[in-house]
Amino acid sequence: MSNIALQEAIAAAGKPYAKVAETINAVGAENGRAMYYDAAAIAHWLSGTVPMAGTIPIIVETFTRLLGHDLTAPDLGWPHIEAVSEEPWGGDPVTWVARLGKDDMLNRRSLLTTGLYSLAALNLPTEPHIITARSGEPRRAGASDVERIRTMCGQFSTADDLFGGGHARAAVLAYLIHEVAPLLHGTTGRARPELFTAASQMTYLAAFMASDAGDAAGLAQRYYIQAIRLAEEAGDPTAKATALRGLATQAVELGHPTRAVDLAEAAASTLSGGCPARARAWMAGMCADAHAANGNTRAALNALRQAEVNLDRADSVPEAQWTGAYRRASLEHQTGTALAQLADLPAAERHLSNSVRARHGGERRSRVLIASRLAGLQVRRRCPDTAAATILELREDLPLLTSGRVKNELTRLRSAWVPARTNPAVGRADRLISSLANR
Repeated sequence: MSNIALQEAIAAAGKPYAKVAETINAVGAENGRAMYYDAAAIAHWLSGTVPMAGTIPIIVETFTRLLGHDLTAPDLGWPHIEAVSEEPWGGDPVTWVARLGKDDMLNRRSLLTTGLYSLAALNLPTEPHIITARSGEPRRAGASDVERIRTMCGQFSTADDLFGGGHARAAVLAYLIHEVAPLLHGTTGRARPELFTAASQMTYLAAFMASDAGDAAGLAQRYYIQAIRLAEEAGDPTAKATALRGLATQAVELGHPTRAVDLAEAAASTLSGGCPARARAWMAGMCADAHAANGNTRAALNALRQAEVNLDRADSVPEAQWTGAYRRASLEHQTGTALAQLADLPAAERHLSNSVRARHGGERRSRVLIASRLAGLQVRRRCPDTAAATILELREDLPLLTSGRVKNELTRLRSAWVPARTNPAVGRADRLISSLANR
């Protein structure tokens, strides 16, 4: 029996079958699912074939984007699929964090279909955050509680920088679930805002690690959203801006630059004049990334200048602030990526090279990620031997990393230098990457 509902949805989208299939595959890739549908698959569905249950939520999200309004599986002529589809901006953020962490640890496979990355979730609420009344025995949070969380967050962040987001994630989640979340129920006292800021920072780290590990993008998105909401409850604009920036970075990397601009600008506007200049520089740099990805040269260059001005004004030690170790090496990276988006490849290569050279030993993942992007840029500039040399300098670092973002950069690099594999240096670099992929 023909699927009339699906036929009407495709007609309303105004896209050919091949384009619809391409979009479905892209949404699947965002969420960690390799999918290879084509026009023939669409034709089969129209004739009455029902896709696999695990695929239906991805198709529903695709048509939600194409049509601009929420849909369900029955709207496309298919059976209802049970899914965790609650609005991530609603409900209690503490409950959200605990549930996300438990699902992440124990049932990560289900998140591929029940925690999809959603463009609708990037629409920021217009109403002020309402503090949820929580059950739990009243207790006073003390400075010692806050110090423990911040110290552990710093330790986990150091491990993340050294070994990538795929390493020690279970330990981070266990700490978030069993140590942090319980403290937030029924808490009173002077230290309560700082406790919620610390919880926001730990949740942000869980989001960042999920994103770097290459897990379902929707999982990281939901962590980021709850980090924003916890920061709002703490009344901490810097923590809120940091989590908004995480959403913006994710949107750029997943190919949604217009949304990224909105999120980056929201992050920057969240900061008041009293916020650290280093934090304002960090947010301005993100605005530059987003505007460049969106093709707005003037706005990107203006944001880079603003980042540089604020960084020059910063009078704190970078490592002393949660807002990242944002320093000259960080600005060089963002300048390089922005200029690469704007097709100024020689200048982009210079800035990325500067950033790689300035990274200290504890920034292994950042150094390797930026060097991988630099190598890709060098191939674009028709210098595959230089790109190979860049990669071969990482031979000691690469085996120590567990990072989906690094893996994706290296996969793209290998595809880009295929015509040059007869070059001895390129061949050695290619074998190095291949040996790591097969481990």
